[in-house]
Amino acid sequence: MSRKRRPTPSRHTPAERTPVIQAEELEALALEYPQDREEILVDAAGCWGDASQYDRALALYQRLLDTGCEDAHLIEAYRINTLWDAGRTDQARDAATQLRRQHPTDAGAWNFVAEMFETAGELHDATDWFTAGITHLLGPATPLTRQSVEDAPGGYDIEMLVIGRHRVRRRLAQPHDDLDHLADELHEHRPALLRAPGTLDDLHDPDRLRAAESGDPDVLRTSIEKLTAEVAARRAALSRPRMTCALFWPEPEFTQLLTQSPALQDAYGADHHDHIRRVEEILRRLSEEGEPHLGIAQGTVSDFEEFTRAEGLSPQDGDTRAQYAADLAARGQTQAWPPPRNSSCWCGSSRKYKKCCGNPAQI
Repeated sequence: MSRKRRPTPSRHTPAERTPVIQAEELEALALEYPQDREEILVDAAGCWGDASQYDRALALYQRLLDTGCEDAHLIEAYRINTLWDAGRTDQARDAATQLRRQHPTDAGAWNFVAEMFETAGELHDATDWFTAGITHLLGPATPLTRQSVEDAPGGYDIEMLVIGRHRVRRRLAQPHDDLDHLADELHEHRPALLRAPGTLDDLHDPDRLRAAESGDPDVLRTSIEKLTAEVAARRAALSRPRMTCALFWPEPEFTQLLTQSPALQDAYGADHHDHIRRVEEILRRLSEEGEPHLGIAQGTVSDFEEFTRAEGLSPQDGDTRAQYAADLAARGQTQAWPPPRNSSCWCGSSRKYKKCCGNPAQI
């Protein structure tokens, strides 16, 4: 799906933009930008789902499926999730069975349905979907090695399936098998700053997961304090490693930047959605190339201008922008990438990373 569109400015303040208002605005935007209709209506359906207006969401997904959408398997996975959220679990199960018979080639479709079952506590079904997705995407004869995953098309998304499967099997107290050992290896070879402290078994400890899901403030506080101490110790041990950052401009800064320097469209894209897509693509490529310590440096036009004046550099020079990103990293004005899949997305959309920039369909 393309992200090349320029949204119509909203008449509402951020506080007023409820999921219903966002959904209505997006449906209107789809009429204005028919070339991006599929992506916009998927976002609108997600907003209707967030508002618990499931019939509206399901109607949009079905309209897309009936008109020959580009990412049909992924959109059907969204529809199945919405059926489950709406309490129509029998319909969701039947639709999931039908989807599986179609052998989706999109890792996101397998992952969304697997996580649906996991969230519902249907752990055996979740394991089955994670396993089937890995086997189908890698191929049954492919060696279960880190290199095989990294070399596969969409390797990052297959890695998410392997690690998701490990998480569910850990909750089921099942013994490690070859795919679990592969998950351990994939986790161990993640960039150090982005890897959670401890082993994958520690991270997926059922007691820790239950504490995170319980909502009990005391339990959560204890878990957060423990994790904070672990992270602090790890960061101290790393002694501030070099972070390779992609430079990201929030939408108001992006608009001001291109107004002052239109030539920078070539570097950052013609609109903010394109800019977001480019940042995620750059970071994924660097990750696949084995670059450690990846992050996002959030720039502002005034700070950038001050930096270029102080250093005597040209704002149009690509090396200048790279130096500015490095300077932001040195000042600690960065966030590590990728964020946890269930955390807010780095782009500021307020949606979970897995449903926003971490969604394979958005890239």
